[in-house]
Amino acid sequence: MKTGAWTRRPPKAAAAPGDDVEPQGGDVGEEDDELAYVGGWSTGARANTSALVRWVAWGLLVLGPLLGAAALWLSPSPAGPARATAAPTAAAAPGAQGAAGFAQLFVAAYLAAGEGDQDKLVAYYPPATSLRLEGASNRRRGEQLTVVRLRQSDRDVWSVTVAARITPAPTAPTGETRSPAPAASAPASAAQTVRYFQVPVATARTASGASGYTALAMPAEVAAPERIQAPELVYGPLRPALPTDPRTQAVTEFLTAYLTRGGELDRYLAPGTHLAAITPAPYTQIAVDSLAIEGERGAEAVTPVPDDGTRLRLLVALRATGPDGIRMPLTYALTLKARAGRWEIASLDGAPAAAPTTPVGTTAPTTAPTP
Repeated sequence: MKTGAWTRRPPKAAAAPGDDVEPQGGDVGEEDDELAYVGGWSTGARANTSALVRWVAWGLLVLGPLLGAAALWLSPSPAGPARATAAPTAAAAPGAQGAAGFAQLFVAAYLAAGEGDQDKLVAYYPPATSLRLEGASNRRRGEQLTVVRLRQSDRDVWSVTVAARITPAPTAPTGETRSPAPAASAPASAAQTVRYFQVPVATARTASGASGYTALAMPAEVAAPERIQAPELVYGPLRPALPTDPRTQAVTEFLTAYLTRGGELDRYLAPGTHLAAITPAPYTQIAVDSLAIEGERGAEAVTPVPDDGTRLRLLVALRATGPDGIRMPLTYALTLKARAGRWEIASLDGAPAAAPTTPVGTTAPTTAPTP
């Protein structure tokens, strides 16, 4: 039996008239060979064809999603406005906090340096060996050094602005007491003002994997940072804190317990609020002077405590008396919450709440004039 041929069986040649035809009875397997062909195709060819169809079907099922995705990816994008894409940003340079501390140390050494102190600056700025320094060492020093601005000027470079209060070094006492000259008061006052120095600091990874720092130049003295206009707050104007106002009573009791430990703090807190009194107590007593209450525009009348769950934000201006009897002004931003006919402290806020700003391009509604 033929098994594996995909060729169609050739038809038998017809005998021409007059030709002698040999008898076919002696052919062995002729009947089986006839049965192996159905409709002109062998049964092996039909089995192979079915297997091929099955494999093609499975291939289409597997390749269909892949071909669809490829077609979608290669198809041209439709006409229309281009989608805004975010500009690639450079990776943040390592060691921002370390660069700030490095700049503070450099400014402190720079202010105290004098003639012959180049080696003290080389640790921060290697080319300092060629500098010309004048004056005595430690003739002045920087106090209260702090970073007021930290800006990344390049991928691995930070521009650090350091504020320093510069004071002259104390002079050695002499046996003769002299009263300071009046003309010297102005320079002395100017010498103790806060000044600002900008230091460019480069950062990089060292061989050990830690962050390394070096100054790219000597400090540059710059102007003080510009002041900004304070944003509008949600509170009304400060007004005297009336003793009969439930809000005055609530904040006075809370701040007394908080600042002087003059009572149990938890009894003044709303459920779910957790605060701890300052230990040791820095003050002996307090006096609440004024309140600025959310939503008020003037001297509104005192209202009773509203329904439970009502929240109210306010600013509290007070004076706290220290152990030395000196009173210090303090201001607290608090959120109150009404419960059971009294106000409780819901939170001691980290900063006063700013009023919502009007989005750019919108105008505030105006009231039509009355005829």
